[in-house]
Amino acid sequence: MCAASKKPAEAAFAPLLQFEMDMRTFLSDWQHCDQLSTFIARMISHNRTDPIRHSNFFSFALNELLEVSFRGGSPEGRIDCIVYRRDLMERVKLSFTCPSGQQEFYREAVARTHQEDAFSRYLGAISTDQTPNREVVLLDLAINFDADVHLEERAPASITFVVDLPLERAIN
Repeated sequence: MCAASKKPAEAAFAPLLQFEMDMRTFLSDWQHCDQLSTFIARMISHNRTDPIRHSNFFSFALNELLEVSFRGGSPEGRIDCIVYRRDLMERVKLSFTCPSGQQEFYREAVARTHQEDAFSRYLGAISTDQTPNREVVLLDLAINFDADVHLEERAPASITFVVDLPLERAIN
């Protein structure tokens, strides 16, 4: 137990898999999003209750995040993705270089995933004929995958999405 809070200490997330890629290389082909998400999902889903279903869900969620970085990233720097696990939860940390204007957009979009009107905002966005934008993708993860989405900003020119995905809970 933690002395300060009198609550049991939260179990740490254990790293499962990490990839790093030159951002210019990543941005050179849209298919990198699908290829990476499919590979990673297969690698981490082998020991889940329903590995195929888990892999499909995880691949979809990770692909959406990679597409966010594809649409908003800068060709300089690197993209870094680490997948962690704690019990029934996967955590994805996706870091990439992006311009300061994009960082502000992401701050606002992530904040909207936590607002009371997130569901109605999401429904309104998908009922139009528009191609899903990055905000809708983040809302989709929060609403349909019960994901908890946060940002970390450690370096001035980059951003890190931290997304907790309780996929195994959704499968059972």
